Amino acid sequence: MYESETETIQSYAARLKELRACLNTEQVTKDIKEVEGIMSAPGFWDAPEQAQKTVQRLKALKAVVAAPDELQREVDDAETLIEMAAEEEDPSIEAEIAGHLASVEKKLGQLELNSLFMDIRDSHPAIVSIHPGAGGTESCDWAEMLYRMITRFCEQREFEIEVLDYQPGDEAGLKSASLRVSGPFAYGTLKSEDGVHRLVRISPFDANARRHTSFSAIEVLAEVDDSIEIEISDDDIKMDVFRSSGAGGQKVNKTSSAVRLTHLPTGIVVACQIERSQHRNRETAMNMIKAKLYDIELKRQEAELNAQREGQQDVAWGSQIRSYVLHPYQMIKDHRTSAETGNVTRVLDGDLDMFIEAYLKWKLEQKSREN
Repeated sequence: MYESETETIQSYAARLKELRACLNTEQVTKDIKEVEGIMSAPGFWDAPEQAQKTVQRLKALKAVVAAPDELQREVDDAETLIEMAAEEEDPSIEAEIAGHLASVEKKLGQLELNSLFMDIRDSHPAIVSIHPGAGGTESCDWAEMLYRMITRFCEQREFEIEVLDYQPGDEAGLKSASLRVSGPFAYGTLKSEDGVHRLVRISPFDANARRHTSFSAIEVLAEVDDSIEIEISDDDIKMDVFRSSGAGGQKVNKTSSAVRLTHLPTGIVVACQIERSQHRNRETAMNMIKAKLYDIELKRQEAELNAQREGQQDVAWGSQIRSYVLHPYQMIKDHRTSAETGNVTRVLDGDLDMFIEAYLKWKLEQKSREN
């Protein structure tokens, strides 16, 4: 009795052991003790910003080992329960055992997904920007739908969201929005959404109820930390200040504290209005420019490698990655991985797990072929 359940839990235990080795949990545990030692030193909070970064690092390290440790306890409990049931030949707890196995399988799958985060930037916070394409109100509304999709996903993952900039559309939707998302593997999780998203639907803004196609772009960047030095000359930066705007009325700062920075050599424009301090908004905007410049350099290097491998002269980075068809049928399809689903409501409500997992596996396969 319970032979198949015993084999199943033993296979889960073996997979978990491999994953712990892959995640290097022993070294991470040592790193946690080292960081905790730094935090317990006198004067740790004398430099609040640096201290906060150390706290965030500790939180990220603990997140790496927390899931495997919790899952190991569940595996041990399930093994014990199966052994007891087999010895007593008790079929009454079969449903309880099935529940344990289902829970372990789900958490093990999520942990295996985390092991696909191979980029050193994957653990960094993400800067997510959303911009409507040509199409006026229709595209602005589509950008707002994507904004909601991303924020709902982050809330479900318990990621911390900080709105850096939000410019509402003239009639509906938004003109642009920027978010800072922090949490375990924030950038690694959200990078699958980077690119152009296409929507096909009956426009609610068309009195003749015609079908419209709209495009909006999501840009996902890894926040640059202090270990990466990017020099930007003051002469290369143009700064404009303006009053904060957006929904909220009295909640919005009415002084000219919002900042718009233009990097003159590249034409990069970023804005930040979340803080009441113009200085803090400028600092955040500068970090956004650094993230963009770092991303541009990495993509340039990758484009050169691709050109050498395949004889290509250039690589299109802004190509359409996913289509959302709401009429005449309902289907969402990712054009990179071929992952698709007919449950469009669930995806637009923030359930992106299927597309994220497919993307990470697709990137891993690409990397394997390149090597």
